[in-house]
Amino acid sequence: MSEIKVNKISPRTACGTTTLGDSGDTFTIPAGVSITNSGTASGFGATGSASWNTTVKTGDFTAVTGEGYFVNTTSGEIDVTLPAGSAGDVVAVADYANTFDTNNCIFKQNGSDKIEGSTDDLVLNTEGAAMTLVFVDSTKGWIVTDTGNSSDGFTETFLTASGGTETTCGDCKVHTFTGPGTFTVSSASNTTNNNVVSYLVVAGGSGGGGGHGGGGGAGGYREIRNPLNIYTASPLNGYPSAPNRVAVTAQGYPIVVGAGGTAGKGYAHSAPSIGGVGNVSTFSTITSAGGGSGGGYDVAGGGPTGEAGGNGGSGGGGVGQRSLPGGTGNTPPTTPSQGNNGGASTGPGGAGGGGAGVVGASPPGGGIGGAGGNGATTSITGTPVVRGGGGGGGAETGPDPAYVGGAGGTGGGGAGVANVPAPTPGGNGTVNTGGGAGGGTGGGNPTGPPFGGVGGSGIVIIRYKFQ
Repeated sequence: MSEIKVNKISPRTACGTTTLGDSGDTFTIPAGVSITNSGTASGFGATGSASWNTTVKTGDFTAVTGEGYFVNTTSGEIDVTLPAGSAGDVVAVADYANTFDTNNCIFKQNGSDKIEGSTDDLVLNTEGAAMTLVFVDSTKGWIVTDTGNSSDGFTETFLTASGGTETTCGDCKVHTFTGPGTFTVSSASNTTNNNVVSYLVVAGGSGGGGGHGGGGGAGGYREIRNPLNIYTASPLNGYPSAPNRVAVTAQGYPIVVGAGGTAGKGYAHSAPSIGGVGNVSTFSTITSAGGGSGGGYDVAGGGPTGEAGGNGGSGGGGVGQRSLPGGTGNTPPTTPSQGNNGGASTGPGGAGGGGAGVVGASPPGGGIGGAGGNGATTSITGTPVVRGGGGGGGAETGPDPAYVGGAGGTGGGGAGVANVPAPTPGGNGTVNTGGGAGGGTGGGNPTGPPFGGVGGSGIVIIRYKFQ
């Protein structure tokens, strides 16, 4: 091994840049050797410390391995996207203006690299915070190795509130509203991101249509999970989109839990043949739309008439016999979508209503009703629960026992009624799931069924850190 001993290496020009080696080369610094950085050096952060970049960051950016950054969030939240990690890589940030508590600094993942073993982003929400991350391996990814704070006297406080049925899950409190009420915040947290609550707002599901009836659409399904609240959210989680966030303050928030829609009657009954629309659920600025009507079939007024599925949080299924379309879900539109379309009727049986997670199915033929769309699963209460299933379509009338109604979607959807000697109503949506109801079977009974089922009521759930 060759050895060169010199006292100084200088660039050819004054204030120029000197490069050691080529890209991919490795320089080993023996133990006990100190490096004094009185100027500007880059690439020496991989030993556990970062070289600080003194150009203040005022907007979103992608960090470079080995660098530390002064981040100014005075004008708004700033996302710091971490680089693709290799063992020993270092990234650091510091709160330039002591505003991380007002507008957070958020470490974002790059690709599949984890942060502290989690797929969640890492939120810095404390005034004056500084943090260093080192990439270790694919199991843990980036790990916090050093933290500091310019205000040692800072003590974090938490949100306190009441209302609904209150339970705890780890360091979080959960408020469940199965009917109208008030979520009352008595005191807010002194860190901004702790005041952004996680929530689930599900509207009432629609009633099923009567007479070859289409299944009712599920109530609109809207969810957001604050990354500080650790649980498995549904695919409809709307974080971090700003319009979906609810940052609460010390006041009361009226809660509306939508009732399920009424049953469609069909045939010679004076009541509408289509299912009743589900009712909205609301929390603060968040409104979930009621499920769209299950299409119905009527012979009142001298001739047969049929109804397409109605629009709503999820669309209702089209009525059988008339080849009519299903309703449009996500009406009015939200991002992410609050629901799916109902199925189109293509035969004697009714089509399934749309669910929070899946569109309603068209009938497969032979007098069979189409299945309701499945709902979505969240663990916001600490246990995974499916809600927002669409109702199944009703079957055709006839002597064939194979004429069966469509299955209700998982998450509270009612089943479409099967062909039976004395027609019975379609299955009801399950209460507090926003499930759409099943459609009624065919048949001309002027005084009783074939009626659709009644839609399931909605629910509102709020979760936040309380300790």
